[in-house]
Amino acid sequence: MTSHAQLYYDASCGFCKKEIEHLRPRLEPRVQLIDISPADFQPPSGYTLEALLTRIHFFDGHTMQIGFDATLAYWRIAGLKKTVALLSLPGISHMGKLTYNIWAQWRRRYSSSCAIN
Repeated sequence: MTSHAQLYYDASCGFCKKEIEHLRPRLEPRVQLIDISPADFQPPSGYTLEALLTRIHFFDGHTMQIGFDATLAYWRIAGLKKTVALLSLPGISHMGKLTYNIWAQWRRRYSSSCAIN
């Protein structure tokens, strides 16, 4: 794996794409944004496409962060420090992780495109 920060996201999901496109100017060039939806995408060593599709993955240059922790990590880089600080508080962080995991499971089970208008 590279030492450059990388965010693996599903651009075929309207919700995911909308968030990343909104944050793109704040993330690039510090974070390489990698769309995992193309048919020829190859996951990084040690990870499966299914895992990447189920929960967002963010490699900070040293550690792969997954799910809610990944979201907080790239939001921090995007400059959303107050939001990250609030969502990192005990109790709130726990609820954030629980909510994210429920949403991620629902997304994979019931939504083929996570459409959002």
